[in-house]
Amino acid sequence: MTTNQKQIMDNFDLIIFGGDGDLSFRKIFPALYHRLNEHQIDESSRVMAVSRSKRTQKDFIEQLEKSLKEYIKDADDAVISKLLSMVTFAQIDTDKKLEDAHAAKWFTKDFHSIRVFYLATPAAAFGPICEYLDNQGYIIPNARVVLEKPLGTDLKSSEAVNNQVALHFPEEQIYRIDHYLGKETVQNLMVLRFANNIFESSWNAQDIDNIQITVAESIGVGTRGGFYDKYGALRDMVQNHLLQLLCLIAMEPPVMLEADLVRDEKLKVLRALRLYDKNSILTETVRGQYTRGNTGEGRLPSYLEDIDKFESNTETFVALKAHVDNWRWGGVPFFLRTGKRMPHRYSEIVINFKDVPHNLFPDRKKMANNKLTIRLQPEERIELQQMVKIPGPGGYRYKPFSLELDYAEHFDQRFPEAYERLLMDVVRGNQTLFMRRDEVKAAWTWAESLLTNWEKSKMPNVLYEAGTWGPGDKVMDGDHEWVKSRHVIKAQKKLEDDDE
Repeated sequence: MTTNQKQIMDNFDLIIFGGDGDLSFRKIFPALYHRLNEHQIDESSRVMAVSRSKRTQKDFIEQLEKSLKEYIKDADDAVISKLLSMVTFAQIDTDKKLEDAHAAKWFTKDFHSIRVFYLATPAAAFGPICEYLDNQGYIIPNARVVLEKPLGTDLKSSEAVNNQVALHFPEEQIYRIDHYLGKETVQNLMVLRFANNIFESSWNAQDIDNIQITVAESIGVGTRGGFYDKYGALRDMVQNHLLQLLCLIAMEPPVMLEADLVRDEKLKVLRALRLYDKNSILTETVRGQYTRGNTGEGRLPSYLEDIDKFESNTETFVALKAHVDNWRWGGVPFFLRTGKRMPHRYSEIVINFKDVPHNLFPDRKKMANNKLTIRLQPEERIELQQMVKIPGPGGYRYKPFSLELDYAEHFDQRFPEAYERLLMDVVRGNQTLFMRRDEVKAAWTWAESLLTNWEKSKMPNVLYEAGTWGPGDKVMDGDHEWVKSRHVIKAQKKLEDDDE
């Protein structure tokens, strides 16, 4: 899906709107540091950090240097100095048509053939920024624009944002970023499925019982309270991150790994997702909101206390049963859940294979089904659970045993963060890991069937204590239950042992 990580890029210009924001300091600039440290970025490349705020170049560079040393472990001062020498700060306010005098010179002098505009701003600013860039003549033939999620709050607002951007950039120059798709194990899904016949031949409704996707966060909303309360867990996590994971699991093999061919197959999955109605919304979805709770770290506040808005009905937890209505997946439920203030931070996909049709062993003891677990975070690993005989005499005694591949242990190298890979893909012009407009529309169409029916049914939030797993069991039928990750079980046992 991506070419050699060490391939040196052609020199480029990167213009970051929201260049002094949290995302830029935590993710974008550290990503540039690591790619520069790996000698993948040509040192003649240039970076402009754009903000509406007025500040000096010296002030910004000092803040950037401090943040790089904060967010990068064992940072190399020489590499930081190189990166800082590539960075220019500019004040540009597209609303007031205000621009630093030197910004225009920067755009017209010594510019490179590849120009990337990274919009690390709220979606409401995307249209005005693109219009400004076009009016100023800054959009060159080989320009690209990167759009951060979320793209609107519903289908209508998403279409409005996309329409505004499309007035100034053609689709082949637009990169809608979802950092989950830059994770190593997420990309490995393609290799795991399509390079291993043992999996792909059984990747269907005949052999798979159910699929579970969990993205659990142990933190609350933190400083994002104002933003989060407008969106909630469905818009913030399910409509993009979890749906993209579902697409990679459920898609048909593309003819080849070209961007549009891969995205065509993902689009088919999104269009095959069954929409919710007034009945299924009540039995196959649940929304929740965390209340006060206690953990080993002490008392945790409620969501309402976190945002200081006690009338809020925003959900901080969503669990649902989804259906992909096609020949490959007919009858296989996809269980998705995500939430804040859960006991542990982890993200994983569990492929639950069907039980063997007949147990021929004498004791008829129920056997654990085969499970393929793909852990995305905090560590990246793959596990395959199978049944094995317990050594020794006394007949056939058996138990489940997992074959494991831990990326960090097996591959003796540093793994690039998602933003590193995705930024370099933008420079390369590789759109495989970025959402196309029709994907976004299909995802919102499905998500709106939840939002609309939640509103019509006046579905309340189920309250769950901070530090617990939330009300996800409510979407499970009698034949299914959430898989308890054995690493979560280990972590829980360690906490219990520490308490003794």
